[in-house]
Amino acid sequence: MTVAAPRIRMLIDGQFVESATSHWQDVINPATQDVLAQVPFATTGEVDAAVAAAKEAFKTWRKTPIGTRARIFLKYQQLIRENMSELAHILTAEQGKTLPDAEGDVFRGLEVVEHAAAIGNLQLGELANNVANGVDTYSIMQPLGVCAGITPFNFPAMIPLWMFPMAIATGNTFILKPSEQDPMVTMRLVELALEAGIPKGVLNVVHGGEEVVNAICDHPDIKAVSFVGSTRVGTHVYNRASLAGKRVQCMMGAKNHAVVLPDANKEQTLNAMVGAAFGAAGQRCMAASTLVLVGEARGWVQDLVEKAKTLKVSGGTVAGTDVGPVISCSARDRVEGLIASGVEQGAKLVLDGRKPQVDGFEKGNFVGPTIFAGVTTDMRIYQEEIFGPVLVILEAETLDEAIAMVNSNPNGNGTALFTQSGAAARRFQEDIDVGQVGINVPIPVPVPLFSFTGSRASKLGDLGPYGKQVVLFYTQTKTVTARWFDDETLSHGVNTTISLK
Repeated sequence: MTVAAPRIRMLIDGQFVESATSHWQDVINPATQDVLAQVPFATTGEVDAAVAAAKEAFKTWRKTPIGTRARIFLKYQQLIRENMSELAHILTAEQGKTLPDAEGDVFRGLEVVEHAAAIGNLQLGELANNVANGVDTYSIMQPLGVCAGITPFNFPAMIPLWMFPMAIATGNTFILKPSEQDPMVTMRLVELALEAGIPKGVLNVVHGGEEVVNAICDHPDIKAVSFVGSTRVGTHVYNRASLAGKRVQCMMGAKNHAVVLPDANKEQTLNAMVGAAFGAAGQRCMAASTLVLVGEARGWVQDLVEKAKTLKVSGGTVAGTDVGPVISCSARDRVEGLIASGVEQGAKLVLDGRKPQVDGFEKGNFVGPTIFAGVTTDMRIYQEEIFGPVLVILEAETLDEAIAMVNSNPNGNGTALFTQSGAAARRFQEDIDVGQVGINVPIPVPVPLFSFTGSRASKLGDLGPYGKQVVLFYTQTKTVTARWFDDETLSHGVNTTISLK
């Protein structure tokens, strides 16, 4: 007897409801191909209902005291901590990353929730006293209304937590569209958010693909959209939602270069690069997928290969696993196709991770650590984001040449420099045209005290998600200039100028 996979519900106006759609998609365990659940592709009417609920809830939520909002997120962070293991196991089952990495995924989102709990300090306005005689000017940061978030498969806990906590803490209501490939951990986080006290209608969830994304971009009652995902989809979202008059922030594709100078600590650098290139099977937008070896460091290739060979490829639940599966069969086929193109275009395949033997997970979407040397900038493996456990190695004579190489790449998400020289590090951080820079740190994603600051082709929109910038993104600054008269105030007479007197 076949047991039907559970159907994932939507959240509309405080109720978990089953979609009336006829279009359902399987959520697949990438290590086993087991069907875990079915996710609906919501109807236009269901998206409209979610937005209508959020619009109605905004009327009261925007008036909710800031301390009340903050305390919900204090409770929420506690609940996430208490359920960390459960969340990690759900995440690993549907996304594939190892359990320790899945806990890291949840934890980096938890940090944003903690930041949201400090909203009282973050949403302060400013006041200038006596800007003219008896005149004060002050600013207030008010919520926008209904906001929406579209999240990717690779961080199904962290990135939703980048979005809705800060949006809601600032007084907005929210429509979340998680990745249709792995929405289960997101939905568990949503359940915990309701348990923490988020009122009905303040947070809503719809599922789906392109049609739902377009409906979010077009809906006149949605004021702002946050997106993380591919460059192709992000550009579409930015253009379409901007034309519809919305604020938009889109974090998109990357080709993150790590530059290694010969004076770098060799063992630390090799460890960092292997972890950053192959962790999460390379499915991080901040993965260090491109290595530039400078000068004598060009002789480190074989050491890197030997280090990569020590990584264990297996299911994410198996203890000691370093590299889990990629998200889908089509993702694996694409990665393998790009590896083949690298060989065809003349790159030197020094470690081939295709078709690894993974005992107990023979049906899994596995690609082992793969390394190319002798890569040039005209090759597909350099020009395209591979999004798999593939590291491409280029060479440079000098730091200046390496900086020029990084800056000529259109993407500007993240970069790193490995060196023991403070002077080299300072020159690198000054001259590099990339939003997030690591010095001996391979994945320089900032903690939420700061903001995610990808740049150039990796980002559309002025303000980043989470941190200080996102408070500006989710609020409208209103500036008030006020003068109060009493009976003793002397008349200034009629003023036909624009000067305050």
